[in-house]
Amino acid sequence: MDVILAALIFVISYFFIMTEKINRAIAALAGGVLLLLTGIYSTYEVFFQYIDWNTIALLFSMMVLISITEKTGLFTFIAIRFAQNARGNPIYLLIGSALLTALGSAFLDNVTTVLIFVPVMLKITKLLQLPAFPYLLTIIFSSNIGGAATLIGDPPNIMIGQAVDHFTFLSFIQHTAPVAIIMFAVLIGFSLIFFRGSLADIKPNLKDLSAIDAKENLIVSPLLFKSVAVLFMTLLGFLLHSFLHMEMTAIALTGAILLLLLTENEVETEEILSSVEWVTLFFFIGLFAIVGGLQQVGVIDEMARMIVVSTEGDYAKTTLLILWASGLFSGFIDNIPFVAAMIPVIHEFETYGMVYLDPIWWSLALGACLGGNATLVGASANVVVAGMAEADNQKISFIRFMIYGIPIVMISLIVSTIYIYIRYLIPYMGQG
Repeated sequence: MDVILAALIFVISYFFIMTEKINRAIAALAGGVLLLLTGIYSTYEVFFQYIDWNTIALLFSMMVLISITEKTGLFTFIAIRFAQNARGNPIYLLIGSALLTALGSAFLDNVTTVLIFVPVMLKITKLLQLPAFPYLLTIIFSSNIGGAATLIGDPPNIMIGQAVDHFTFLSFIQHTAPVAIIMFAVLIGFSLIFFRGSLADIKPNLKDLSAIDAKENLIVSPLLFKSVAVLFMTLLGFLLHSFLHMEMTAIALTGAILLLLLTENEVETEEILSSVEWVTLFFFIGLFAIVGGLQQVGVIDEMARMIVVSTEGDYAKTTLLILWASGLFSGFIDNIPFVAAMIPVIHEFETYGMVYLDPIWWSLALGACLGGNATLVGASANVVVAGMAEADNQKISFIRFMIYGIPIVMISLIVSTIYIYIRYLIPYMGQG
């Protein structure tokens, strides 16, 4: 009975999230409250087992850092300079934003990258009177593709890296980055096919653009130097977190609180906290709660185990099924809890005689990261961008996003299948 009830609440919540008949944060939170009221899990279980407070705290911290830094005019300055260097060309801006996002997502993490870069692109599109949707969509896709390339780029990769002792930062670059590079090229082609026509017709006013003095928007003050210094140290901490033996959440919280302390006399704390995207944060809390209901009753674990049973222990079938299952499920059930459920299952494969598990781990990583592009709730970066866009009156429709997201994911999984089969499965089966 609990299984049916948890699944029903999940489906109903998702229906309202997808159709956007009510605010998605309210829909997700209402689902979580129903799970509590029906006794699927206790308050303790949902708060301490299923809600990922590390993710919530990381997002909150970065929102605070970005909000304070934005008051210096730095992002407006960068936006104007970026647009001027591209001479206002909408196509160049689209490709440039994709490249910057992908690189940032690979060497920082995709959530931090979009938190920094989306405000810049929103300012550029307003300045040039361009439609924001193509740029926001490309940024989301680029962030997940770039995040798949390295160990720190996407939360699922971090989780897998922690689960497998011999996986290093270099391991991910060697094994997942090639697919990320191929998919980035595919994404550029995809974006040009779908948006080139509409963007090419727009003629930005280059005279007005070139006449703008970007420096006029930059407030050179102690606030600027404090903000940039703390933001830089926080990002550097992300890069060096493994050497510092500190969690990224702790680094982000330290940066946010430090900057609040340093700028207390220059900006109102209440004003900064009011600018935090609380709707996005509460949506994450609700999303973790309704997915936690499925975990509590064993639905996600059972789906994972069915994968093993359905392949009858065949190595190649298991590897490719993990890829496709993780890719398809991660698009609709957030990739973080799905990967958390799959890690112990893959470890159990050793008991079935599978001693070479690396290709299966890479399949899980690629499927979870790239599959996150399917829907607005498929990955953390998607939700963050959607929240920032909505706050700027540039709401992204769930269905409209999915129309573009699902084809990208299908192409990603086909490319990954070919890659895994040629690089790992053919040599492995040849040895047998």
